[in-house]
Amino acid sequence: MLSEVLLVSAPGKVILHGEHAVVHGKVALAVALNLRTFLRLQPHSNGKVGLNLPNIGIKRAWVVAKLQMLDTSFLKQGDVTALTPEQVEKLKEVAGFPEDCADHEHLAVLSFLYLYLSICQSQRALPSLDVTVWSELPTGAGLGSSAAYSVCLAAALLTACEEIPNPLKDGEAASRWTEESLELINKWAFQGERVIHGNPSGVDNAVSTWGGGLRYQKGKISSLKRPPALKILLINTKVPRSTKALVAGVRSRLLKFPEIVAPLLTSIDAISLECERVLGEMAAAPAPEHYLVLEELIDMNQHHLNALGVGHASLDRLCQVTMAYGLHSKLTGAGGGGCGITLLRPDLEQPEVEAMKQALTSCGFDCWETSIGAPGVSIHTAASLDAPVRQALDGL
Repeated sequence: MLSEVLLVSAPGKVILHGEHAVVHGKVALAVALNLRTFLRLQPHSNGKVGLNLPNIGIKRAWVVAKLQMLDTSFLKQGDVTALTPEQVEKLKEVAGFPEDCADHEHLAVLSFLYLYLSICQSQRALPSLDVTVWSELPTGAGLGSSAAYSVCLAAALLTACEEIPNPLKDGEAASRWTEESLELINKWAFQGERVIHGNPSGVDNAVSTWGGGLRYQKGKISSLKRPPALKILLINTKVPRSTKALVAGVRSRLLKFPEIVAPLLTSIDAISLECERVLGEMAAAPAPEHYLVLEELIDMNQHHLNALGVGHASLDRLCQVTMAYGLHSKLTGAGGGGCGITLLRPDLEQPEVEAMKQALTSCGFDCWETSIGAPGVSIHTAASLDAPVRQALDGL
């Protein structure tokens, strides 16, 4: 067991193109969002294991000796398999939860316990440690916050238990794990996601582990060749929506008007493929005309999504405000409110961006200036992290 403090971060994700069409077997492009989740793991000798999630106001601690005595044989050592519903109930008993709790906050605690007990079983005795996780990502906005959480936990616990080597060398500010280690991190993170979401696609944890961008189609995930880091504005309309209801709405529209809706889905597929091609060209040599193509694709996809019935007045407003500044936006994820993304061209002056952010904020939206195509799960020195992140992790 390593004795040093570990600091890990992992990105969120946005769907660039292909939301809704992906449900019907078309290509979707998911890219890493550089709003990150940060984790600090501090080994101890106080006989306790602690979890602190300041974003959602959760602080829990368990006595290691008590956990040690529990029958956790249902968690096979080193075995990355899914938990059955009965095992999840057992885990709730271990956590000391009432049986009927299913809200996300409790599930975040269950996911931690599951990964801690499963990964640390390889140690002679369960280790005493404190874990704090703090995120720049809003939760429940379709931005992969739970996957980034699971990826950070898996990476930190596997490293602390020396199941994978710590890649950080002296004198480096940050580092990433080898391909082999990333495979293991991703496997465990997927299981953590399953505790939270039941039956996730595996896209969110893969994007958070590897970073960059991925294409997803019919359950197959492949990485995009070195997508460029593109500057974007991420906007949360804060309008709540039900993904399930929106997906069902598209399905019923497809059944009602097959001749109209099927071509829309095929067209969205073509948009994803064209975007993938352009990003590939940009990786080699980005040019201003690439941005013009990306902007056209964004506009066309947004209109298609409106035609599928997953738009919303708040998203129309978002598109109008950014268009007034000559910028192009689309919804990302389920639609019906939720989040949108705006592509920021490299020739933009900062005062323009600030003015647009003001205009969006005055509509009641939250904005983040960030980038997509971000690096995946990484390990950091304390000095390389921004002061606000360090303070949040130190509980200040």
